[in-house]
Amino acid sequence: MFTGLVMGLGRIEDVRARGEETRFRIKALFDLDHLVLGESIAVNGACLTVETAGDKEFSAYASAETLSKTGLGTLKAGSTVNLERALALGDRLGGHMVAGHVDCQARIESVTPAGQSTRLRLTFPQEFSTQVVPKGSVALDGISLTVNECGDGFLTVNIIPSTLGATTIGSWKPGVSVNMETDLIGKYVLRLLGPWKEAGGGKGSRLTEGFLREHGF
Repeated sequence: MFTGLVMGLGRIEDVRARGEETRFRIKALFDLDHLVLGESIAVNGACLTVETAGDKEFSAYASAETLSKTGLGTLKAGSTVNLERALALGDRLGGHMVAGHVDCQARIESVTPAGQSTRLRLTFPQEFSTQVVPKGSVALDGISLTVNECGDGFLTVNIIPSTLGATTIGSWKPGVSVNMETDLIGKYVLRLLGPWKEAGGGKGSRLTEGFLREHGF
């Protein structure tokens, strides 16, 4: 489990692809001490497992499934990534609950100055639209952000100067794709409500306010 608060940047030192799988060697550009073999670390929001660890360096394996859902396959030696270690029990939860399980790729459509902030508009596959709500949370390349506006297949976020300077967002331009993870709690709520909606057969569904009250919601 992560929070979406990026600890610092890392640099891809080596990429070794083997078939549809890849191993990365990554150097942290900040103090990243006492890495433990087997611990989880988010690389651009994708949860990977530390296989080897050294002085600010570690290697991690990305499976075909991970590469198919994320943008990790586009990384090359010299690429910069956002890094976050897994949340320890009792740590301050400053962002939101992030699983490190990327749902889809979002595409940067526009980057617009907004005072001292920067406003981004992104598009993503429409089937994930129900998992994105105004003023809710979303993780983009592992960065916890608040949704300003959203609709079918799009959302906007506002980036404050400190976030811009501490993450890879400064290099995002129209056309760039980033890893997107929707809100974990929202996904569970939708999953739990699914059977009730299906029981109503869509139009004329039994899922009404009265029905929810009757069943203890």
